[in-house]
Amino acid sequence: MTVRHEPGASRFILNIDGSDDSAIAWYQTDPEGNLLMTHTEVPFAASGQGIGSRLARGLFDIARKDGLRLVLRCPFLGQWFARHPEYSDVVAG
Repeated sequence: MTVRHEPGASRFILNIDGSDDSAIAWYQTDPEGNLLMTHTEVPFAASGQGIGSRLARGLFDIARKDGLRLVLRCPFLGQWFARHPEYSDVVAG
């Protein structure tokens, strides 16, 4: 499973193997070009399987690689980041 950034849809998406479902993290872009991460959704059938964490790690890796800055308004992503401070270089607020 690989996370994809879809800027045209303002989201990061992770297709779940063996399923038609996807985990998605949505964002808005602020005037400085930061990505305001607003909401993360994992299908109920995939909950408890680490899918949200895979999505989070993948989007943080993409942000680092592409020089993006994230503002964490999504509670899930904020909690994930609290456990992974090694990504502080991509968090703007």
